[in-house]
Amino acid sequence: MRILLVEDDIRLAETLAEALTDQLYVVDIATDGEAGWDCTKALNYDLLLLDLMLPEIDGITLCHRLRSHGYKMPVLMITACDTISDKITGLDAGADDYIIKPVDLGELFARIRALLRRGNTVSPPILEWGHLQLNPSTYEVSYDGNPVHFTPKEYSLMELLLRNGRRVLSRSLIIEHIWRTETSPDEHTVKVHLRSVRQKLKAAGAPEDFIETMHGMGYRLKSWAEKPFIKQC
Repeated sequence: MRILLVEDDIRLAETLAEALTDQLYVVDIATDGEAGWDCTKALNYDLLLLDLMLPEIDGITLCHRLRSHGYKMPVLMITACDTISDKITGLDAGADDYIIKPVDLGELFARIRALLRRGNTVSPPILEWGHLQLNPSTYEVSYDGNPVHFTPKEYSLMELLLRNGRRVLSRSLIIEHIWRTETSPDEHTVKVHLRSVRQKLKAAGAPEDFIETMHGMGYRLKSWAEKPFIKQC
């Protein structure tokens, strides 16, 4: 399960991310509302942990924007604002639940489990590019019907490329999205992961240039498929 934590208190965000990682969740951190919005557009999340008071875009506005654009993932608001009116405002904006700081980890885990059991009302769409299929619900990838077994980082890289199609992604942008909660690696690490992804795709029948290198710029998917195809599960 992948969780996006939008929290501008870096120390708290890192503490919560570490605790959630110990519970076997994959956690990304965004430190302001605009970064949180960018993350939700780039990757599929099973749940959003959202602080109320954020730079750039506050939590209420971000939650309302997500719902107005059709995002269905559960939203759990985490905030120091504990008045009834604050809770009503958050729930009316589209939040599914509310937890007050300081956060009790046991309660947080229980609320997350409850929301994930409830699940999304709409299954995440299957992403396709040519003969490649990626199912965000099951984390399965196949090429022309042949399963492709990626590591978690390789899967995240493939999903990021699929969601951006012909948009050129620089190595720094890839690092920002995929290594968000960790010490940032050097750009050579991106090359190593891309090489492995390409080798696995080739072994499944994909052409060598399925992922194109734009020298001095970054990477994108091969143009013969023209655009990603998305279908509902």
